[in-house]
Amino acid sequence: MERKIIGFHRDQKGDWVADLACGHGQHVRHNPPFENRPWVVTEDGRASKLGVTLNCVRCDALELPDDFKSYKRTAVFQAESVPVGLTSSHATKPGVWAKIQVLAGQLMYVVTEPINQAFLLDSEHAGVIAPEVVHYVQPEGAVQFYVEFYRKPEA
Repeated sequence: MERKIIGFHRDQKGDWVADLACGHGQHVRHNPPFENRPWVVTEDGRASKLGVTLNCVRCDALELPDDFKSYKRTAVFQAESVPVGLTSSHATKPGVWAKIQVLAGQLMYVVTEPINQAFLLDSEHAGVIAPEVVHYVQPEGAVQFYVEFYRKPEA
C-alpha cells in the first residue's frame, strides 16, 4: 500500500528511516549501485520527499505497527446487533489501526480497497485493519466479536 512520508529518523546503525503515515518505518539508504537515493544524505533532500509515497509492505501484510497502543474498544456485537456501518464499506481514520477479535463463531472480514481480499475470522484468527483501508464485515451465522482501536502513543 502506498503511504506518505511524514518524517525521518536514524536507526541504531545511523541509517535513515522514512516515517510513514501508517506508523511503519522504511529504510531509505543511499547505497549505490543497489539503492540510488542521494536525496537522503541532506536535510533539504529529505525535506523534499515529505508527502511523497512509498509502498509499505507491512501494510500490505496488514501488520499492526509494533509501538501502537490500544485506546478504545467497541461493545461485543452479535450477528443480530452488528451496526449497519460495519457491514457496509467504510475505513478507519488516518493513523488509526483496528483489530477485530472474534470471541465465538465466525466473521467474514473483506478488504475492498486498495486490495481485494477476504478473511474468515474466528477466535484463533483476528483481523487487522490498516488506516484508511476500505473494508466491511459479514457475520457467518452466530458470532460474537468486538473491534479494538490502536494508535501511536502521545509523546
